[in-house]
Amino acid sequence: MTSAYDTGRFADVSDENLAAVRSHVDAARIVEQMLADLRAHPDQWENSTLERFLDALAASLDAVEPLHTNRGGPVASQPTWRLLAELLVKASGYE
Repeated sequence: MTSAYDTGRFADVSDENLAAVRSHVDAARIVEQMLADLRAHPDQWENSTLERFLDALAASLDAVEPLHTNRGGPVASQPTWRLLAELLVKASGYE
């Protein structure tokens, strides 16, 4: 980052990989991709410390309902592995 106005980024996980998450094994692969990206680029993540990541994860969880409303659908009564993976990636860069 080069200025006070630069911010970090989200974990480098493709939309295709997130869309393919159907199980706990798939979610674990996403977490592994996130970890590899964090290890390779720790200075590029917005929330690279556990404290910042957990704070952003809580905010991401609070934003689930508005996110689904903006997408034109209701919040699922049961969360999915895909939603968990999406929230984890979102927390990596959520401001």
